[in-house]
Amino acid sequence: MQEKKSPLILLTNDDGVYAPGLRILFAGLRETGEPIIVAPDRDNSAVSHSLSLHRPLTVKELEKNIYAINGTPADCVTLGVEKVLPRRPDLIVSGINAGANLGHDISYSGTVSAAKEGTIRGVPSIALSISGEAPYQFDTGIQCARLLASLILTSGMPNDCYLNINIPNVKAADIRGMKITRQGRRTYENALQELCDPWGKPCFWIGGGSPSREMECGTDSHETEKNYISITPIHVDLTNYEALDALQQSWGDRLKGFSFS
Repeated sequence: MQEKKSPLILLTNDDGVYAPGLRILFAGLRETGEPIIVAPDRDNSAVSHSLSLHRPLTVKELEKNIYAINGTPADCVTLGVEKVLPRRPDLIVSGINAGANLGHDISYSGTVSAAKEGTIRGVPSIALSISGEAPYQFDTGIQCARLLASLILTSGMPNDCYLNINIPNVKAADIRGMKITRQGRRTYENALQELCDPWGKPCFWIGGGSPSREMECGTDSHETEKNYISITPIHVDLTNYEALDALQQSWGDRLKGFSFS
């Protein structure tokens, strides 16, 4: 009888291969399966779903089952699935990100986009982030990761979907539970700073600012604020179906037979 293989788990992030959240995840998921890190060789925060098309990528093995790529999180998933891992992974876990990925953060996050790339490639994928600021309660994140990994490996995931998970930055005993949530709204005020370079010329710095959150019940921001772990299913298909129907009704007749001639 052929020996049953341990589940293969591809780990990545956008904070870089040396980030503590990734290394703690690597150690913590060993009892769930066989984790292998394929992560950027440096910080790639806010690179979204970008791929490196104009330069070669290299793979460097730092130690057993830990690989660094000179590319983006999406690059790491691509190379991890296609070239680095000995077989197709059973699960992709991106994180644990130092800082939340709530609301509109999803559009910019390299951590979340790694999970999206995994889903596009047909592998069940999740993104894990801890809200708040350092010091981070990564032990709480590990307990969450183990539970969700086990659920997915035994029960599977909905098609065309990945999970964006945000964990309150509190001890495990203070977590009130887990909730399935919807994406809220989170924008930043004063995030564009105008500065001067050493020669007195104006320059600009994007980053920082004060986050403004939608605190409606059922949103990711609201539930993490109440010390619930937020689990938001994200659809790879970006079509707005309500708008699709509305446009077909209001524009459909006008567009029929349209020609520039």
